[in-house]
Amino acid sequence: MRFRKVTAIAATAFLAVGLGLSACSTESDDCPDCVTTFAGEPQHPLLPSNTNENMGGRVVDRLWAGLRYYDADGGVHDEVAESITTTDQKNFTVTIKPDWKFTDGSAVTAKSFVDAWNYGALSTNAQVQSYAFGQIAGFDEVSAENPTVQTMSGLKVTGDRTFTIELKEPSIDFALGLGYAPFYPLPEAAFKDMKAFGENPIGNGPYKFVKWDHNTAIDLVPNPDYKGGRPAKNKGLRFKMYQSLETAYADLLAGNLDTLDTIPDNALSTYKQDLGDRAITKATAQNAHIGIQPTTAHFAGAEGVLRRKAISMSINREQIAQNIFHGTRVPARDFTSRTLPGFVDNLPGTEALTYNPEEAKRVWAQADAIAPWSGTFEIAYNADGGHQAWIEAVAHSIENTLGITATGSSYPTFKQIRDEISGKTIGKAFRYGWQGDYPSMLQFLTAQYISTSETNDIGYNNPEFDRLIAAAQGAPTLEESYKIIAQAQTLLLADMADVPVFDYIAAAGFSAKVRAGLAWNGLFDYENIAPA
Repeated sequence: MRFRKVTAIAATAFLAVGLGLSACSTESDDCPDCVTTFAGEPQHPLLPSNTNENMGGRVVDRLWAGLRYYDADGGVHDEVAESITTTDQKNFTVTIKPDWKFTDGSAVTAKSFVDAWNYGALSTNAQVQSYAFGQIAGFDEVSAENPTVQTMSGLKVTGDRTFTIELKEPSIDFALGLGYAPFYPLPEAAFKDMKAFGENPIGNGPYKFVKWDHNTAIDLVPNPDYKGGRPAKNKGLRFKMYQSLETAYADLLAGNLDTLDTIPDNALSTYKQDLGDRAITKATAQNAHIGIQPTTAHFAGAEGVLRRKAISMSINREQIAQNIFHGTRVPARDFTSRTLPGFVDNLPGTEALTYNPEEAKRVWAQADAIAPWSGTFEIAYNADGGHQAWIEAVAHSIENTLGITATGSSYPTFKQIRDEISGKTIGKAFRYGWQGDYPSMLQFLTAQYISTSETNDIGYNNPEFDRLIAAAQGAPTLEESYKIIAQAQTLLLADMADVPVFDYIAAAGFSAKVRAGLAWNGLFDYENIAPA
């Protein structure tokens, strides 16, 4: 997931292929020759600034082209942008390439970007990705509860193909992030009825929208007018929605599904044998955490800090990674991902991420001295994502260590659990994580832990952390930025903002009909799925 975003991971080798692909699925008359790829029901309509989860994000990123894009290795390239220039990392001039069109035939202009960004930032539009615009001058005014202006002062259209961006402060990370979904453009047609548009989106990316059968599939076909650097090497994508990974894996083995980015737990010991050279194992920028909102009983204030630390030290990450995941997870050492530039594995406070039963009991007792524990410690998870086994193992580890009742709490679908998490009504611990949108530790940290972020699911609020992240953004060099990021993460460890559990070693597979590889963030490099 975004609840999914240059890394050090090695490139996936892709075979040289032709354009014709007949990895056929006859399930859809609208997409008869589409590659079938695993998916789930998106939480929201398909709007770039209102999609912050994995299932919607994998579709949105196919339908749109931004100023920039990220290749399979996490390298950044200009896409719609002809140039993005700055002399101070605070003021940017953007020129877009000529002759780009949306799939309704309308032109992609500078105004298409500026209008989309202003829409995404305006509080009355309630877009979940609004935080992404937080660095732009004027964001505070348009994001206020009762905004007095509708547009950000830091955005100015200066011509059909040019606009300027003024930030509040210099940012070392801003230009890197301009390939991230909230920064995609929108056609004028979107603003007539944004909800209807999200059900039948018009983009400018390598694919165009065909059909969305809710809870069944989303069909896309190549966009013949796409002019960027990631043209589709296939005849379309069918995002086929499953209620369980086990069913999806069975379809993969039977040739009824072409790509599956997550192998179910019960196949991790056999998938390499099952799939042979069609099995993929790759370190990716994804993590898995346990989140607990401060409104959950016993998890506010100082008591909550102690209990989160005790729970963290109660989890035998190494054992679970081996027994459940057969080495396709590794114990977390920070709040981002070890594949990202600047990662440090020995931050002060990381002892709280190490299994230590005696210390866990001692810290839990300190929390009991504030308020005695009562009730059951529940961890919510979505049953359609293959999480049951590891959540139950985590609960068992906590129960055995702390002598309390701990259990998993199943939700049928990803959308259902996301609705309660984002609505702040879940009332229990929950599994969540982040899948990189662009290859930067700051993207992980800003999205999840800045106090003003709409994707801060745990309600973390520490002004000093916010200040440190701003300082990291304003650092003169990447090396200085990484040092400040380390300070910010040390603060997260001291507060135990949530409970980091695993980083991913992705396990995936593809059918005999295609050749495919994973990108840096653990999703398939969809445009390059090609004939076998």
